[in-house]
Amino acid sequence: MGSEEVVEEPTPKTPNQTTTPETTSSSSPRKIKTNTPTENGHVSVTPTTLSIVQPHSLLPKPVPPRTTYTQNDVVVSSTTFGKFLRKRSNDLSSAISKGISTLKHSINDQNDNNGVTEFNLSGLKVFVTVKNKNDASSNSLARMKISFFSRSNCRECCAVRRFFRERALRFVEINVDVFAEREKELRERTGSATVPKIFFGERLIGGLVELNALRKDGGEELERRLKEAGGQGPAAPALPIQDRLIKMKIARNCFAGSELVELLVRHHGYSPSNAVEIGKQLCKKHFIHHVFGKNDFEEGNHFYRFLEHEPLISKCFNFRGATNDSEPKAAAAVCDRLTKIMCAILESFASEDRRHVDYVAISKSEELRRYVNMTQDLQRVNLLELSENETLAFFINLYNAMIVHAIIRVGCQEGVINRKSFFDFHYLIGGHPYSLGAIKNGILRSNRRSPYSLIKPFGTGDRRLEHALVKMNPLVHFGLCNGTKSSPKVRFFSPYRVAEELRSAAREFFENDGIEVDLEKRTIHLTPIFKWYSADFGQERNILKWIINFLDANKAGLLTHLLGDGGHVNISYMSYDWSINS
Repeated sequence: MGSEEVVEEPTPKTPNQTTTPETTSSSSPRKIKTNTPTENGHVSVTPTTLSIVQPHSLLPKPVPPRTTYTQNDVVVSSTTFGKFLRKRSNDLSSAISKGISTLKHSINDQNDNNGVTEFNLSGLKVFVTVKNKNDASSNSLARMKISFFSRSNCRECCAVRRFFRERALRFVEINVDVFAEREKELRERTGSATVPKIFFGERLIGGLVELNALRKDGGEELERRLKEAGGQGPAAPALPIQDRLIKMKIARNCFAGSELVELLVRHHGYSPSNAVEIGKQLCKKHFIHHVFGKNDFEEGNHFYRFLEHEPLISKCFNFRGATNDSEPKAAAAVCDRLTKIMCAILESFASEDRRHVDYVAISKSEELRRYVNMTQDLQRVNLLELSENETLAFFINLYNAMIVHAIIRVGCQEGVINRKSFFDFHYLIGGHPYSLGAIKNGILRSNRRSPYSLIKPFGTGDRRLEHALVKMNPLVHFGLCNGTKSSPKVRFFSPYRVAEELRSAAREFFENDGIEVDLEKRTIHLTPIFKWYSADFGQERNILKWIINFLDANKAGLLTHLLGDGGHVNISYMSYDWSINS
C-alpha cells in the first residue's frame, strides 16, 4: 500500500516580521502517515512529524535565471551597484574617521610615550612611529654651519674630523696645506696659524681642547653653542650662473665677465687688473669659455660658462661629470701613452695581421679600463704646441683608438648614412668636443664636407678650426680604420715617421684587394673610398696615375700599359663590406 506524506515545520520569525499567507501556506507543518503491516496481516497507520532544516531567512532567496534582459533591468542593476559603492565608501570613511579619532585619544592618553602607537581600522592595521626628540635635535644640529681649518698629518685635526663624522654633523674642512692662499684668512680670523681652528657659523670656538670642553655634561653646551650660531655660516661667494637671452639666442648656464671680476675683487682681494688676468688664464686653460667662442676673457658685457656646462661636453665619453683640473700634460706625451696601451690591447686581442679584432674580449679587459681612465688627460691638453706632423699622428692615432672604444660602447650599423650616429662618438680634447667625424673631416681633411653632407664640420669662428691641417694629405684615408672589413686595418703612427708610415699603409692596402686590374675588359676596380672622397684625390684619370706609385710591380705594369696605349679605361667601384672586422 502507499503512504501519505505530511511535513510540518514552523517558520522562524524575526522581530517585526509579518507572515504572509503565502509564507504560512508554504511553510506550514507537514505530516507523514506510515502504513506498517502487522503480524496478522493488517496495516496500522502511525502518524510521524518530520523536521527539515531550511536556509537562514536573511540569506538571499534563490532566483531562477532569466533568459532575456530588458533595458530597465540594466538601469536598475547599475543603480543598485552605485548605491552599493556609495554605502561601502561611507562605511570606509566613517571607519577611518573613527580610527583617527581613536588614535588622537590614544596619543593624548599616552602623553609623552615615545613608543609605537597601534590602532585598528576595519580590515586595516596602521603603525605610526612618533619621532624621538633626540633625533629631531640631532637633525637640527646637522643643519648647522660648521667649518674648521686643518693641516695634513695633524692628529688633532683628525680627532676633530672624527668627532663630527661620528655625530653625523656636516662640516667644511679647509686644509691650508692644500689651499695655501687660505692661510692668510686663518691668521686674520684667529690671530695665529695653529690648527685646528673650529667655527660655528661666524663664531670662533677654538681648537680640540675647547671642543672637548663643550662635550662635557652630555654635550648640552655644544648643542647650545650650535643653536646660538643659528646655522648662519660663512656663505661661499656665489657666481650668478643662469640662462640668459643674448643676441636673440638663449645661452644656458652662463655668467658675465664683470660678475667674475667683481667676485674675485670683493671676496678674494685681487685688484681689477689681476682679476681680469685670472679670467684670461681660466679661458686659456679651458676652465671657462665664451658662450659663442669668439674672444678671450674681457671684463665688459661678455658672457662665459664653465667647461662642464658646454652643450656637448656631457656626451663626451672621456668626461665623468667634472672637468679634470690637474695640470695638463703635454699633448704629445698623452697621445704616446694612449697609443702604447692601445697597441698592447691589439697585440692581445687582435689577429696577427690586425684585420680581425675581438671586441668582446677587449670590453672585459683591464687594459681597456686603464685606457679609458687615461683619456681624461685629453680634456685640457694644449694642442697648439704640436707641430704639423705631430698633429697628424696625434689625430690619426686618436681616431683609430676612438673607433675601438666606440664599437664597444655604442656599436655600429652598416652604410655611410646609417653610421652617422656612430661617427658622433665624442671625446673632450683640448677644451672642445671632437667627434669621429670632426676629427676625420674637420682636422685631417682640412675642414672638408663629409660624404652626403652640405656643410663643413667647423664654421667660421670655431676654435677647433685652428688645429685643422693646413694641407690635406690624401694618404690619411689609408691610415684610418673605421672598424669594417673593407677599411684599412687598424694601426698607429709615430709623429717622427708619419709620412713614411702612411705611404707604407697605402701600399699594403692596395696589395690586399684595394685595386683590381682587368686587362681584357680594360676596367679598373677601385675601393669606393675614391668615390666618396673624390675631392681629396682629384679626377679619375689623375687618381690612376697617382695610385701607380703605391702598387707592386705586376699591378703597376698592367695599369701603366692601360694608361699608355691611348685607349679608353673604365673605372668601377667595388662593393663595400660594412660588417665589423671582428
